Amino acid sequence: MGPTELIAMAASFSLLAGWRLYAAVLVAGLAMRFDIIPLPEHLASLKLLGNPWVLGVAFLGTVAEFLTDKIAWVDTAWDGVHSLIRPLGGALLALAIIDPSQPVWQIVVLLLGGGSAFLTHGAKATTRVAMNASPEPVSNVVMSTAEDVTTTSILLIALANPWIALILALLLLAATIGIFFAVRRFVKDISDLFKPRDPSV
Repeated sequence: MGPTELIAMAASFSLLAGWRLYAAVLVAGLAMRFDIIPLPEHLASLKLLGNPWVLGVAFLGTVAEFLTDKIAWVDTAWDGVHSLIRPLGGALLALAIIDPSQPVWQIVVLLLGGGSAFLTHGAKATTRVAMNASPEPVSNVVMSTAEDVTTTSILLIALANPWIALILALLLLAATIGIFFAVRRFVKDISDLFKPRDPSV
């Protein structure tokens, strides 16, 4: 896998870490354990992502995130706790995948990786807050399940074709932002319907 593919893979994993950090760590760890993602010598210590203990914790985190993300407002609390963890995880994942041969590139990769994860985390968290305000209970589970399937699929695609995965991750980000505005408008319309009317009008 060439340098440009590794950059695309790092960007994909960073973006997706904002939605499903533990799944991203689990997929990256398994890929490193089975030498699907080659690590540069000076980052060989990050091979620890493929350690059975790390994989075990990432698996438990993936299961916990899968369950908590289905419960309205519990998902928002979970997102709040991970407001720092996901961007940091996205930055470290980018470092684990790409070879920053100079200190300048190390800083660039950390900033871009953390910034990408923070961007997708923010889009996810605000969308779910808006969705939780909706009176019906189904949309939360539907949205969460769609995120599970989509992000896991793109993570797996990233191992085979990083550029396609990056495009799909960016499309997912755009879709999340679009859903946020659509849900916010829907909730506002519903709220307006139930507002008490002024009898003098």
